[in-house]
Amino acid sequence: MGSVKWLRILDPLRELFERSGVDYEMMRRILEVKLLMDGRRVPTLIQKSSKTADPDKQSNQFIKSLWIYVIISVILVPFVVMKTNYMFQMGLVFGILMFMITTSMISDFSSVMLDVRDRNILFSKPVQRRTISMAKMLHVMIYLLLLTGSLTVVPLLVGLFRQGVLFFLLFLVEIVLMDFFIVALTAALYWLVLRFFDGEKLKDIINYVQIGLTIVMTVGYQFISRLFNFIDLKVAFRPQWWEIFIFPAWFASPFEWLLGEGKSPLVIVFSILSVVGTLAAWGLYSLLMPSFERNLQKLVSHHGRGKSGGFRLQEGLGKLFCRGQLERLFFRFSWDMMGRERDFKLKVYPQLGFSIVFPFIFMFNMLRSEGGFAAMRTGKGFLFLYFCALMIPSIIMMLKYSGNYKGAWIYQTAPLTDTAPVYKGALKAMIVRLFAPVFILQAVIFLIIFGARIIPELIVILLGVLLYAVVSFMALEKGLPFSQPFQGSQSGSGFVIFGLLVLLGVFAGAHFGFTFLPYGEYLYMLLLLVLNLLAWKLAFRELPAS
Repeated sequence: MGSVKWLRILDPLRELFERSGVDYEMMRRILEVKLLMDGRRVPTLIQKSSKTADPDKQSNQFIKSLWIYVIISVILVPFVVMKTNYMFQMGLVFGILMFMITTSMISDFSSVMLDVRDRNILFSKPVQRRTISMAKMLHVMIYLLLLTGSLTVVPLLVGLFRQGVLFFLLFLVEIVLMDFFIVALTAALYWLVLRFFDGEKLKDIINYVQIGLTIVMTVGYQFISRLFNFIDLKVAFRPQWWEIFIFPAWFASPFEWLLGEGKSPLVIVFSILSVVGTLAAWGLYSLLMPSFERNLQKLVSHHGRGKSGGFRLQEGLGKLFCRGQLERLFFRFSWDMMGRERDFKLKVYPQLGFSIVFPFIFMFNMLRSEGGFAAMRTGKGFLFLYFCALMIPSIIMMLKYSGNYKGAWIYQTAPLTDTAPVYKGALKAMIVRLFAPVFILQAVIFLIIFGARIIPELIVILLGVLLYAVVSFMALEKGLPFSQPFQGSQSGSGFVIFGLLVLLGVFAGAHFGFTFLPYGEYLYMLLLLVLNLLAWKLAFRELPAS
């Protein structure tokens, strides 16, 4: 328990806790155990870089990840140093803070707020419910204060020196109010989902929020440098009545009221709501807590529902893209696993987000450098579509991993004389389920931007990516689909993946070179078609059976 000795800071409040009916010693012990167990949980932002280690020797990974949030907080500095319109600049600050903290609460603290171990372990023991609830609340608030402090320490210091002491104190008060509001808002969201849906739906929502947070954090740094262009921006901002539904406006309005020039009734109403609305939300949270605790039982009960429409879709796609019966069977199996395996989605779906965003990031840079949209439309910016294939090597590498890898005994009991259909079905399911939607979406957008002239180029890119997928499969270490634990997913393939990313650049460069030849895109199309036919035959000739 040495790692949580700092909980002694609660000791001066012991009498206050005991007056409210809390067994202070028991609450301290529960809180110590919770914080100790948290050392074995890896935050979403650093999951990709975490290594397998002895859980008993791990320290709290969330504490170690706080420096990432400190760096991210730099994004708020340009808005804090502005001296334009407090409603505008602080509205953006609190909007970004609320997004970051809420998504982090849902992604990384869901295991804290939705902890059902209390029900299974403590409720059967002579421990008061009030003591358990207080330990859970303090557990949440400790992490929330650490997260918020990391995200606001730099803006607070900059605001102190740039805007003065009153701004600093007001910023600090509003941050505390915002934290209480976020806890109530997050709990209300959980209560709402659990009230009308089962626990599986809530787990899906948490999973998708984790994915979204990973994408936003990874892509967000692209825009940090551009934000400093806002420092000298002059803004005229007038509050409207409908902004009462935009919560960041509540916490920004006291700055405009007390430090700025906005004395309108709406600004005053918003300022009052930042206090009264937060207290009301916290009161509602307290009223919903008993119902919330009862509904948590849904998290430990599973009520799966089949989706016949989805089954018909994959059945039809399997018949369209697969030849043999065994290949179709593992096409459907891999399709289902990609949709149901939460750990797989958490590690793979952010790659899809990067593949969607990166082509447009580079196109945006091209738009700025070439001096206009018209100039870009006549150029060869469609080649940036190759970036949608960045995800392919990583996803192929992840196909052999699963959180339910112990079910891989089925491969040994099934009468498999040839594993080629297994690998081929899984690879085709990955292409159709994960890559195809990304490519189709981007191809439609690129057609709108560049016009019908790029239709042959899109076909060339598709053939190039299909060939690239097979070459990636051949180059990477193989394993039967979903048959190995994720703990081994950190080892081994870094240099191979780097080489494959360089190879993708070679594909794009070759395409660029062929565009200078008469009918070059059609020559390259024919070459890629032949190479695809050869590669898909050669790639599945000799494959490991286990």
